[in-house]
Amino acid sequence: MASDPETGFSRRANGDNATGPVPDPDDGGSGSGPTVKTLARLCSRDEEERAAALEELSQGVLLCLGLDRPGSTRLGKETLLHLLRLARSCPLREVRARAIELLRTAQEQGVEVPRTLASGPSAFIPAKQILKDGPDQDILIKSFLSLGRVDHVTMVMALHPAYLSCFLRTQHALLEMDGPLPRHWRHYIAIMAAARHHCPYVVQQHSASFLEAGGDESWLSGLRHAPAKLRGLNPLNKLLAHRPWLITQLHIQELVYPGAELRWSLAELIHAVILMAHAHALCSFVWGCGLNPEPDHVGGHTFRPPSPGHPTRSPHSPANEDGRREQVDSAMEVEVLMKRMVELQEQQEEECTQEEMVTRFERERSESIPTAVVREAPPERLLHLMEDPEFRYEDFAPKGEQAPPTMRAQDYSWEDHGYSLVNRLLPDMGQLLDEKFQVVSNLTYNRMAMHEGVDTHTLRKALWNYIHCLYGIRYDDYDYGSVNVLLERSLKMFVKTMACHPEQTTAHIYHAFWRHFRHSEKVTTVVCRQVHANLIVLEARLQAALLYTLRAITHYMR
Repeated sequence: MASDPETGFSRRANGDNATGPVPDPDDGGSGSGPTVKTLARLCSRDEEERAAALEELSQGVLLCLGLDRPGSTRLGKETLLHLLRLARSCPLREVRARAIELLRTAQEQGVEVPRTLASGPSAFIPAKQILKDGPDQDILIKSFLSLGRVDHVTMVMALHPAYLSCFLRTQHALLEMDGPLPRHWRHYIAIMAAARHHCPYVVQQHSASFLEAGGDESWLSGLRHAPAKLRGLNPLNKLLAHRPWLITQLHIQELVYPGAELRWSLAELIHAVILMAHAHALCSFVWGCGLNPEPDHVGGHTFRPPSPGHPTRSPHSPANEDGRREQVDSAMEVEVLMKRMVELQEQQEEECTQEEMVTRFERERSESIPTAVVREAPPERLLHLMEDPEFRYEDFAPKGEQAPPTMRAQDYSWEDHGYSLVNRLLPDMGQLLDEKFQVVSNLTYNRMAMHEGVDTHTLRKALWNYIHCLYGIRYDDYDYGSVNVLLERSLKMFVKTMACHPEQTTAHIYHAFWRHFRHSEKVTTVVCRQVHANLIVLEARLQAALLYTLRAITHYMR
């Protein structure tokens, strides 16, 4: 996730390590394969240098395999995992083919070669819909040349290239560009945030980047080893992750007040807040898309040969989700949805009293939508990275209980208040976030099933406003009756789970919504539509959490 845009690799403080898996203590030392410099040169924008680096990589691996030759060394585990990653995810065909060939050669020479435990980046999305040549390859190639790798998040987001470009720019600015926080602190804050949602994928990504940035490895074994100033973020972190509406100016004051112990500056705090909210929202996307571990990360590979008759498949993927489902009149369901969208657009001109608008919001907010079955407790290594693990999301307005005050978007909004505050405290970040919000909100391909030229604005807006409704944010000028008309209950269940309890997302609820599109659209179109829905959840959730925190900071500054 971290990068040096010039070389394509992040470096440790002493410049001696490139992006990749955390070194294994049993790897056998440094003389076990091609050098870091060779791997970095594979990301050169110069084709000739890349070809030379590829040849150097091949010669280095073949030399290691010639054990009877003087001066040869064994092929190390880290090198094998680098090759596996290149073989599975490198968008440059010649590099990918050579990595596959080198792994095959090593296996023929008796080397125990790693293999991936999953067939693709996602347990929910067919691999052939993600791992394919096409126009999306351009942005993946640019990502590889800049970042040194193409991870599963990037592969899935590449289904929407315009959004991916914004996402990568924002993430790069947050983690790598000049700013008030040291680079290794930024990654550790993201680790603390991802642990709240029991997300090993994001924790592993940032753990590797944390070490590459010169972080102390002992911090990864538990919060108690981290500086007290970082630990002071824990109360804010858990509220941001689970109940941001409870954040007040007192939480801000405890961290930035001039007399506070281990004081944070406002610039440092806003940087940390955006990092935490970004990581929380990214966890929603990772769980919501069923992303598998990276090939070179723990849980993503094995050195054991496959068992006969057992094809490689993610342990969380459905055996046959699209199997014997009851046949429905899909075309008719799509027609009904389109008719509702048109009717709602026409009804927008009709007057509705403010009292009725509020009533419809309250009805939507208090609707009982169940979520999926709770997953098992997080691994012990993640428990050490959080405090108060029992603190979870609770409905903004549980039935029979007094609800907190609703946040009216007219009183505090991103456009009128949050954007300028972020830009003032963390220059350019407000612009980057705003661009991302705009792209995901306006993203459309103007089609639905077999129909072209369809305006899906009302559907996208209903989805965004429903997520904000779950977080207690109300738009005075929006008719929340539209939400029930456009969003089926199975979609609401998926959205609420992904936004509020992402670690509980399952393949079953992912495949349960918008089923009528599956029978009337190409698989690629259905996948793009579902990933787009996941991106809306990511960004709407991110903005909601930021709004509550930015409002608290604004109140503190008055």
